[in-house]
Amino acid sequence: MRCRELIGKLDELAPFSYACEWDNSGFLAGRGDKEIHNVRIALDATEEEVERAIATAADLLLTHHPLIFKPLKAVNDEAFVSRRILRLIQADICYVAMHTNFDIAPGCMADLAAGRLGLQAEGPLEVTGEYNGVPVGVGKIGTLERGMRVEQLAELVKKRFDLPFVTVYGMDQVTEPVMRVAISPGAGGSMIENGIACGAQVLITGDIGHHGGIDAAACGMAVIDAGHYGLEHIFIPFMREYLEQPSMGGLEITTEKIHLPLRVV
Repeated sequence: MRCRELIGKLDELAPFSYACEWDNSGFLAGRGDKEIHNVRIALDATEEEVERAIATAADLLLTHHPLIFKPLKAVNDEAFVSRRILRLIQADICYVAMHTNFDIAPGCMADLAAGRLGLQAEGPLEVTGEYNGVPVGVGKIGTLERGMRVEQLAELVKKRFDLPFVTVYGMDQVTEPVMRVAISPGAGGSMIENGIACGAQVLITGDIGHHGGIDAAACGMAVIDAGHYGLEHIFIPFMREYLEQPSMGGLEITTEKIHLPLRVV
């Protein structure tokens, strides 16, 4: 299968047209006519993952977060982003990122995350458009299968996303059992107001700052910060399963080993 054909298959899953205007999802480097037999999947195109893609003879590197996010003024080996792009091009490896299109598409990031917690989703936390007349967007708002305290929900998040820790704001303020929950994988600071407006008792997300956390708690909504990587690593096994379908022509798939890129010491 040629690269452009594979990109078409990815577009069927999560249309690139869904991506937010500020995003840079899509075909970011390489040759559209390149034959793809071996795919490497990772959350980020780190230097380590670029080198692993080369070491595993990958024809295509697929990540969730785009390596090229801001315009590049030069492609050389003097800056870390352009150096990685140069390495990929030298190795004839195509590079594709599925970012906010994957976050928004039905059945993808938001639905996967909600499903791990058994959240009965009602709709997007932030509506960005429509799909066959149904609103689509970032995150999910819904109801848990049973009420639980915030600390119990935090433990459930750790278990379902295989995390060693989470950070919780508002545990002292939200003391009653919670049922109405919002989840927004990735950086969710901008989702706090949406969560409050939707009546969420808890927002589960990542990258929450001090002021955002205490302000949410003051408004009666707890926040469980499970980390940016912590909630979004589900992209990796999901995409592996999608690309291993027989209709993909027997692609060989290797993936990043899931590990948090930070430590608490």
